Order: sequence, then C-alpha cells, then structure tokens
Amino acid sequence: MTDKKNGREYLGYVLEKLKERITEISLSLVEGQKEIEGMHEYYWENYTEMDQYGYENYDNQQALFRQISANEEQLILKQRFRRMADSPFFGRVDFIYEGEDEPEIFYIGIGNFAEKAGHIPLVYDWRAPVSGLFYDYDKGPASYEAPMGEIHGEVASKWQYKIRNGKMIYEFESDVKIDDEILKAELGSNGEVQLKNIIRTIQKEQNAIIRNTKDRIMVIQGAAGSGKTSVALHRIAYLLYHDRQNLKSSNILILSPNGVFSDYISHILPELGEENIKEMSFDLFAYKQLRDTVSDCEDRYDEIERRIRFPQKASLAEEKQSMEFINLMERYLVELEDRLMNFKDVEYKGFVKKESEIIELFYFKFQDFPLLSRMDAVADYFIDEVETLRDRDLADDEKDLIREKFMKLYVTGDLYVIYSQFLKENGYKGLPRVSYEKRKLKYEDVYPVLYLKYRLQSQQGRSNIKHLVVDEMQDYSRLQYEILQRIFSCRMTILGDRAQTMDDKQQDVLKFLPKIFGRDIHKIIMNKSYRNTIEIASYANQLAGIEDMELFERHGAPVEEKIFADMSHAAEEIAETLKLGEEEYETAAVVLRTEKEAEHMWLLLKEILGEKGFDIKERLSYLDRNSTSFKKGLTVTTFYLAKGLEFDQVFAVFPQKDRSPLVRQARYIAATRALHELHMYEVEK
Repeated sequence: MTDKKNGREYLGYVLEKLKERITEISLSLVEGQKEIEGMHEYYWENYTEMDQYGYENYDNQQALFRQISANEEQLILKQRFRRMADSPFFGRVDFIYEGEDEPEIFYIGIGNFAEKAGHIPLVYDWRAPVSGLFYDYDKGPASYEAPMGEIHGEVASKWQYKIRNGKMIYEFESDVKIDDEILKAELGSNGEVQLKNIIRTIQKEQNAIIRNTKDRIMVIQGAAGSGKTSVALHRIAYLLYHDRQNLKSSNILILSPNGVFSDYISHILPELGEENIKEMSFDLFAYKQLRDTVSDCEDRYDEIERRIRFPQKASLAEEKQSMEFINLMERYLVELEDRLMNFKDVEYKGFVKKESEIIELFYFKFQDFPLLSRMDAVADYFIDEVETLRDRDLADDEKDLIREKFMKLYVTGDLYVIYSQFLKENGYKGLPRVSYEKRKLKYEDVYPVLYLKYRLQSQQGRSNIKHLVVDEMQDYSRLQYEILQRIFSCRMTILGDRAQTMDDKQQDVLKFLPKIFGRDIHKIIMNKSYRNTIEIASYANQLAGIEDMELFERHGAPVEEKIFADMSHAAEEIAETLKLGEEEYETAAVVLRTEKEAEHMWLLLKEILGEKGFDIKERLSYLDRNSTSFKKGLTVTTFYLAKGLEFDQVFAVFPQKDRSPLVRQARYIAATRALHELHMYEVEK
C-alpha cells in the first residue's frame, strides 16, 4: 500500500480508488436499470396470470421498489464520490493511541470514503468523532468520544491541504492550530459567488458550536463577518449526520431573509454531503397562513421603504409588535369569550341541544380549546349523541349542516373583523371595511392578525419540523417570537447580529428570548470578524459605534469616500472604478437606499457599461424582492436585500442629506458587505 505519511502520494492513491468505486457504481446502476426494465417486462407479460389474491403482484411491486431505492442510493453515492474527486481531503491528524508507539493517520474530508462499503475509511467524514481531534487539539495530549467511550492519546502532528481538480495546491504542517495564514489565504482569495463552506478552516470556537448536540435552543450573537450563518448550516449538517434515524433534511426549516439569500447559501449543505433543506421567509410563511383571512399582505420591505420616505411619521409596526400591544390583545381575548357569543338552542331533526347545555360544554368541558374552534368541539359532541341515539353514522352533508348551526352562535368568526374591532376599541384606526378580494394587510397588522389566529383557532401541529433555523434574529419582534414559540416546539438554532438591525435602534433579543423559550437557552457570542479587511471592518464599526469587535488581521486598500453632484456622476465613477475580470474580482455590488434609487442606478449603469462593451446581459443584475438567484458580476440592489450577502468590491451610494437613524444602519450594513474593497459615495441630489 502507498505511504500514508506522504500527502501527495496518498492523494494519488485515494483518487485511483475513487475512480474505481465510481466505475463500479456506474456499472451497478446500468445493471440495476436493466433489472427494473426486466421487472416491468415480466409484469406486463404475466399480470393476467398472477394469483387471484394478488400476492405475486405485491411481491413483484416490492422487489421493484427495493431496486429503485437501491439505484437512488447508488446515484447519491456516485455524486458524493464525484464531488470528493475534486478535493478528497483537506486535513490530516496523526494520533498515537494510549499505550501505542506509532501514530494512526486519519485523513479528513467532506465525507467518508472506503474502498468497499464496511471497510476502514481511507478518508473520514469531517463530522466523525475522530475528526474532532483535527479541530479541537494542538500537538500534545488529546481525546475523542467514540461509540465505546472516550479514547485518549496524543496528537503527533496535524496537516492541512488545499486540493482543486484533484491536484495538490499546497500542503502545510500546522503545529499549533488551524493556521491563521491558511485562513488569511482562503479569505483573501476573491470570493466564490456563494457563501464559502468553512470545513477546511473551522476554528475551535466555531467547532464547539457545530458539534453541540445537547442544547435544545442555541442562540448565536455573531458580529458581521464572524461566519455565524455558515457555522449554523454546518451545525445542521453535523446534526443530520449524527441522528440519521430521527432527523432528515425534510425535518428542517430555515427562516431566511429572502429568496436570493436562500440561493446564496443553497449549495453549502449539498457540498457537505446532505440534501438541500426547506427555506422560506417568515413573511411568506405568515402570508400563506393568512390566505383564508385576507387576499394579500405587505412584507417587511414595504415597511422599510415607507419609513425611509416618511421618517417623520412614527412607525406603528414597532408599536403593534411590542409587549404592551400583546397585553392589550390578551385583555381583549378574555372579554371576547362572552362578547363573541350569541347562545341559543340548536335543533336537528327532533334532537335539541339546550342553550344551558351548550354554555356548560363551551365554558367548562371544552374550555381548553381555542375560542373559534370550541364550537366545532361542541358540534362534534352533539353529532356523537345523535349518532348514538339513532344507532347509525350521519352522512357528511348532515354533519356539515349541524356544524353550520353551531357556528352561527358566534357573532362573527372572521379574524379580519375581530381584529378591526379590537383596534377601534383601543384607540387605533380600524381596518377598511372591504370584500375579501380587496383586503390587503399593512405590514404593521400582519403579525398581530397571525397572533390572533393562533390564539383563536386550533392549529395543525408542525411535528414534521424537528429543527428550526432562524437567521437575522435581530429583525424579529417580540410578537414574532411569541408566534414562533406557538408554532414550533422543536429544537432551534437562532442567529443574528444586533448591530445589523433594520430598525432605527438596535434591539437585543437575548434580553427577552429566555422569557419566551425558557431558561435552557444556550447563548454563544462570536465576536471575531473574518469577512472584511481591517480597513473595512474598522470603518464599518466606526459607523455603528462598535468598539468590542475582535478583527482578523488581514489588510487591504483604504476605504474611499467621495461626494457627487448626482446619481449620474456616481454611476460614471463606478463604471471607471469597477474591477471585474479574470485577474480581478468575481463579484461587485452597488448598494442603495431604496428600490427607486436602485432601479435608477441600474438603468444608468446599463447604459454606461453597455457603451464600454461590458456584457450587461450576463454580468449586470438588478436584485429586487422578487429575485431568486445570486449571480457573479455586478449586482445593483438595496441595503436591506444585500444583508447577509458578501461581495469582493462594494460601492455604497446614499443621499448626503439623509442622516436618519435607519439610513445610518443602512450605511453600516452596506459597508460590512465588502470583502476586499469599499467605496462609500454620497450624492447631493
């Protein structure tokens, strides 16, 4: 066998074995496909003669399903091995077991790989227990948790490798830790279009978060560029790997800011050997839940645009999602128990339920049911009585008729009407009295109505979701967290950065989350920023008044500040300064304040760059709230859609006169998007 201590030689050996396995699987897939075709043929030739009880038919179907399933598994394995052929491993740890003299050598990659299934791996999955040695220990005494207990020994040496297209780019013995020089090289290289997967450069503090399986709710407060989103996704990949029996990718939901951000992070889990998982914004989730009440809802971006246009008008959105407003709703709900009801006898074909009996059932037997679902329970109780007395089941249309009679005992069951009445009684303007087709909720009312829905109606449990990831936690209100707590009773990873809020002032959700989710929340602070150069990070921190962030030592060009007469002059300068090309950057962005300003800049750049021969069709994109993909080249967008994304070169363009608190936040968000180069421009008009 090859010399395991020689990384280059071992790479050649592993690549050869990968090639053999891929060839084997390809042949197996061809054979499997022939089997499936043969089974189909046999069935159609013989199905008329199969036994009358269908046993042979059933056996034939089961065999077919097994073969299809086996083929799918082989296909997934083949895809993983193909990915590994690009870079089979990135690390190595030489570990001397207690009582042994010679080290055991473990190579670490994105997945397990052995010559044959069940054999000792040639490469270990980064999530395997033994791989923890690579991330957690320097040279010297070390241990890891194996299925049979804790294994002790000593790390003799650690290596890091960078392999691309099956070629060794560098190998590096790392004495002390995963070396900052390596990290610097990784970060200094021009950004890949999507969020980098960090398994090659996971730092110790990040590794502790990723491998945490005991905490039910983990909250990560991470500075801009600390890698919190990447760490959260790696944690999900780790949990999926360690609990395959109970946790599948379909059991996980990520609440992310928007469709573009979903696309931006979408490749990470497949790269880590996992299927993609469900993602949506909380606004979209809310809209889907309220479709039976209103025909449309505003989203958060409508609210931000309104606050920028009319900064002098106090925003009701904040007020209507506060603890005080929740308390007002709760008080109203207590009174509603009586005010919403108009009790009287219910009769059906000679069977009568007296008003007094209905009141007894409503207020005592079914008091734990939500108010608008309680009468359903009373109706079902009456239906059971009728069926028992008549000794036969009622038809569905009869049951519907009875339920309808009981539902008429509510003055109204319309959430829109109930909420509007609540607003008027508490000194707010009521909702417009319009037909369903014309009902559109302002953003300030979306979550209060959703809260009422969850308080007044029984909800189907979301037991299929076993892990919820909430990104950009600082942008969720107290009310939204109260709603999440009611919908999801699962484990959660909640992450964000209080400095990157899209409100006028910073909100520290860590102050109230324990009151909502209980005291067993595990809080983690990630205070070291890896994304930006020292120059960019220092500039951004000054904008936000941040003084306690630890900066990664990577230098670059100073931040450029300029003032222009108008947008056209700023666009001319951007076209001149843009550095997109093979020897330069892959991604650049122009970040603006509003949709209108972003669209105006996009049209200007389209014209100016088009005249310069720039491929505007392929390399210039306008990113709005309906966009679903993140592309290489130059992106023009608003600060609130740029949040969470990163670009090699960033141009922030803001009106000089706007110094409102929200736009101060917008400038900070725009500045922290830049990896290598930042230009802060202001326009006079």
